[in-house]
Amino acid sequence: MENKDNKQTPKGINNFSKFSVIYLLLGILMFYMYQSYFTTQKTTISYSQFKKLVSENRVIKCTLSDRYIKGVYKGKDGKNKEFITVSVKDPNLVKDLEAHKVNFSGTVTNTWLTNLIFGWVLPFGFLFFLWWIMTKKMRGTSGGLFGFGKSRFKVYLNEKPDVKFSDVAGAEEAKQEIEEVVEYLKDPKRYQRLGGRAPKGVLLVGAPGTGKTLLAKATAGEAGTPFISISGSEFVEMFVGVGASRVRDLFNEAKKLSPCIVFIDEIDAIGKSRALNSMSSNDEREQTLNQLLAEMDGFDSSVGVIIMAATNRPEVLDPALLRPGRFDRQIIVDKPDVNGREAILKVHIKKIKLGNDVDVKTLAQMTPGLVGADLANIVNEAALLAARENKDAVHMEHFEEAIERQLAGLKKKNRVIKEDEKRRVAYHESGHAIIAYLLPGADPVHKISIVPRGLSALGYTQQLPTDEKYLITKEDMLDKVAVLFGGRAAEEIVFHTVSTGAQNDLMRATDIVRAVVTQFGMDEKIGLVVVEKPGATRFLTSEGIMKEKDDISEKTKELIDEEISKIMQNSYEKAKQILLENKDKLEKLAKMLLEKEIINEEELKLIMEEDEDGKD
Repeated sequence: MENKDNKQTPKGINNFSKFSVIYLLLGILMFYMYQSYFTTQKTTISYSQFKKLVSENRVIKCTLSDRYIKGVYKGKDGKNKEFITVSVKDPNLVKDLEAHKVNFSGTVTNTWLTNLIFGWVLPFGFLFFLWWIMTKKMRGTSGGLFGFGKSRFKVYLNEKPDVKFSDVAGAEEAKQEIEEVVEYLKDPKRYQRLGGRAPKGVLLVGAPGTGKTLLAKATAGEAGTPFISISGSEFVEMFVGVGASRVRDLFNEAKKLSPCIVFIDEIDAIGKSRALNSMSSNDEREQTLNQLLAEMDGFDSSVGVIIMAATNRPEVLDPALLRPGRFDRQIIVDKPDVNGREAILKVHIKKIKLGNDVDVKTLAQMTPGLVGADLANIVNEAALLAARENKDAVHMEHFEEAIERQLAGLKKKNRVIKEDEKRRVAYHESGHAIIAYLLPGADPVHKISIVPRGLSALGYTQQLPTDEKYLITKEDMLDKVAVLFGGRAAEEIVFHTVSTGAQNDLMRATDIVRAVVTQFGMDEKIGLVVVEKPGATRFLTSEGIMKEKDDISEKTKELIDEEISKIMQNSYEKAKQILLENKDKLEKLAKMLLEKEIINEEELKLIMEEDEDGKD
């Protein structure tokens, strides 16, 4: 059933849960009332106690039978209480009852049928009736007992779609690729008259947060067709055969709603390669995958059902899923560039009140590598910060603080740092900033801070790329390494010793230098050979098995280690020499940083150009 916001609730889940809870509580209540009314608890007393109550004129009324005597007596507290006792052959009982004016009567003792009906048949029959109604409801809405056989998908009928391509920014190439799907759903005869067919499947590949799900919803919104959404993890249960049954149900429902789009999020949950872990295979997952492959082969694309799926782990997918005829089209939803980030920010800031000083282009430059979800969170954090300060609008300072929270973590205002440690951090960050300012291959410095953030960051130097780079030279990479070594070099020059503060810098520098030597063929001794493949881009081979061959000789490994160590040492010496030549600027910058804690790019520029202007 369609609700007001044009969304159909998951079949059999919400309705059944509400239904079962209400009727279960109702059944317990009625059973309790029945037991309270028909089977009132009676006090069991001995026959001698009964005779004593009669003699004390406390028995109000009683019923006699061959097996028991039950009735009502007056307690010591003045309240009437029910009792029951065993019947004894007492010839004087009736006389005693009459003498003490007790209202008594007789009854038939053969009541086993009545006890059976009222004590067992009726209450258990009522509970069985409730159980039958609930199971019938489950079969009608959730496909079999407890709903294991049906897919728990959501259906968005999209008569008034609220997501369009205009709501998806930063993925222009992906939108262009997917427009053909939209055109086919709008006018399938246009393609069918020439013998063409729509792609059966469209696989969206991208990092988490890049907008794959939003792009799929926008596709359905543009086409005006129903949108069936389900997560890959919802297919698999602990019972064998459930996943395959849910796949069949999903495709049957899609055919009824055609033309429509079926979107399977995180398809790697059921689409992992069957050869990837052959020793620890999962029969249920493999059956689900086999059923999905069979269904994609079995339906005709002319009916107007298009399968869309999203994953951020394409390397683990089974090759059978990726062949033509199943997922014909594979679209990369990449991280947005600076223009894409600017467009994404413009979409999100429409909902908030901005100050006049907000520069969206600068914000886009300050967020390299971030995806749409990160940018949406930054805008929301900025609005919360402005509201916390009771501002009338969200200003640039709030956005900058939100970005710093995203990149470095929250401010640790209560973290107490000793003066000598704070001084060391100031020189450390000043060393990074000076080398980044002087080397042409480094990104410009935007801000220097010695305010502790996150778990372990005692300070940081924020660099702002002026443009997007898709290629980088060896000189630029080595300049970045020199910048990373700037903090450690500054500590050695000023304090004549080093600390653990450069741990992250050393890790990043090692990764860059290792890539120079082993991946990009930029080392003279190693030559034009790729000896290590980048781990982030490993994809399955045609056989579906991740090949991890170690074809490197021990001699080559030793040579690689020597070259990495040599380049690292040369870069460190370069950074140290630059700081020795600019030691006066290092002292001034660190002193200012200790006083202000945060320095921007204009203040850095004044310090770096001050002596040069004096000489001129």
